[in-house]
Amino acid sequence: MKVLVVGGGGREHAILRKLKENPEVTELFAAPGNGGIGYDAVRVPIPATDVEGIARWASLEGMDYVVVAPDDPLAMGLVDRLTDKGIPAFGPTAAAARIEASKAFSKDLMKKYHIPTAEYETFTEVSAAREYLTRNQRWPIVVKADGLALGKGVLICRSREEALEAVEEMMVGGRFGASGNTVVIEEFLTGPEVSVLSFTDGRTLVPMVSSMDHKRALDGDRGLNTGGMGAIAPNPYYTPGIARVCMETIFLPTMEAMNAEGRTFRGCLYFGLMLTPDGPKVIEYNCRFGDPETQVVLPLLETDLFTVMRAVTEGSLRTVDVTFSHRSAACVVLASGGYPEHYEKGKVITGLVNGQLPESDAVVYHAGTALREGELVTAGGRVLGVTALGDTLEQAVENAYRAADGISFEGMHRRGDIGARALAAGK
Repeated sequence: MKVLVVGGGGREHAILRKLKENPEVTELFAAPGNGGIGYDAVRVPIPATDVEGIARWASLEGMDYVVVAPDDPLAMGLVDRLTDKGIPAFGPTAAAARIEASKAFSKDLMKKYHIPTAEYETFTEVSAAREYLTRNQRWPIVVKADGLALGKGVLICRSREEALEAVEEMMVGGRFGASGNTVVIEEFLTGPEVSVLSFTDGRTLVPMVSSMDHKRALDGDRGLNTGGMGAIAPNPYYTPGIARVCMETIFLPTMEAMNAEGRTFRGCLYFGLMLTPDGPKVIEYNCRFGDPETQVVLPLLETDLFTVMRAVTEGSLRTVDVTFSHRSAACVVLASGGYPEHYEKGKVITGLVNGQLPESDAVVYHAGTALREGELVTAGGRVLGVTALGDTLEQAVENAYRAADGISFEGMHRRGDIGARALAAGK
């Protein structure tokens, strides 16, 4: 079968490498992919957001299946267009992708169907937002751009001045473009964070192994928010008891709420959770695989990914036994110096052969790489994700860092404490 994966980052590389395990998948394509992905799939030079271009190409080239991985093309209706052309695709329709594309929609959904989340208010007028913040007495507070903002539209404000500045930047200054025209201001929750990705066809929902992302640029969770500096799985805070509560109060109610709204969700539904003193609450939904959580979750998936994805598309997920390894996984992201602010590209990457570490069980997922005259060079902020497994989380972390030591490029930056918080929790 000929399969296309839409996107060009570490998440897409993890999906591609997992799809390669199915012998039915004889040809793999990536649009647009990146330099390192080119070792595992044929690259198609079409941007992920060119909905018509990708749908046209997939039809002309006879793709048997398409996986739409990033949020933007999902929200723009790429799955809808592929379906119109008779091409099966993994991912939600634009109507269902709204659960991520509009924070106001998702918060209203949770309020309507009594799904636990932080208290909030939505604002379309800057004057009303200012007035609300002037009255508020509880700090910190969270200010969110309503629409998609590359994972950067959420600001934790520790004072009234910070919150007013955030609202001004979003609603007046256009910091996140049209995504910030509407803002959600919500209660600041405390507790351990957990990411739970799930497969769902709208009738059955299967949670994947839990994970923990590390968003801050620097050790000790300091510095600016990034797209993710690493991840571990499973998350030790997510106990079997908490998992049962989440299934009963959050996961299944969300699936059923989307059905009731006429927005049946088929694909990967991501739950960003906070384990508060009052129980698990939803911080955010994503309408797709998380990044870099995918890089630790999929290596632990024992069931064939392509089989699961097709079952989701066909509405037969209940017939598939989805299982995960009891081992642990850790991913260490190697980033460009200066990320997530200014950084240089084009730095030569050493230590890899055909994109991977020779004589290593670790897997290198390419997020921001390019090929220049046969040399692999940096082409983004997050460059590589080095993932390793272990019988324990401690072993997985050690294996990931040992593998990452074999890779270098000028200005390379990585956190040195991926998994430290999880290891402390497990003791």
